[in-house]
This record gives sequence, structure tokens and C-alpha cells, in this order.
Amino acid sequence: MNMNPMLLMQLQQRFSLFSQDHPKVLPFFRAIGSNAMQEGTIIDIKVTTPDGKTLESNIKLTANDIETARMMMNMNNQ
Repeated sequence: MNMNPMLLMQLQQRFSLFSQDHPKVLPFFRAIGSNAMQEGTIIDIKVTTPDGKTLESNIKLTANDIETARMMMNMNNQ
């Protein structure tokens, strides 16, 4: 898969902006990575829209999920 270098730079800038706007998110994900990233861990996701509508889902982590997450975390360190 070929990645557009300009798109990667834009994504990195957006990621920095997101991190500044939401400073608790990255430490939370780091805590997950170091403490809870194991097969069988269940991640629950709940979203509430401004009008009060709630959407919920969950996933049970597999070995493939963990490897994908580790690869994504390593991309951020390069």
C-alpha cells in the first residue's frame, strides 16, 4: 500500500491538534496498551450525540486486534 507523504504529514498535524484539544485521550490509550491489551479484553464504546441519541458497541480483543493496535502505536513513535 502506497501512502501519500503529504497526507501523512497532514494526518500527523491533525493528530497533534487532536492531542492538544483532548489531552486525556492519549494517556488513556497508553494505559490501555500497557495494562489491558490482552486477548479477551472487552472494549465498550458509547457515543452520545448533542440531541441525546446514544450509540453503543463493544469488541472483544483478539490477537490480530492487539497486533494491529501495536503497529498503529509504533507508527506514532516513528
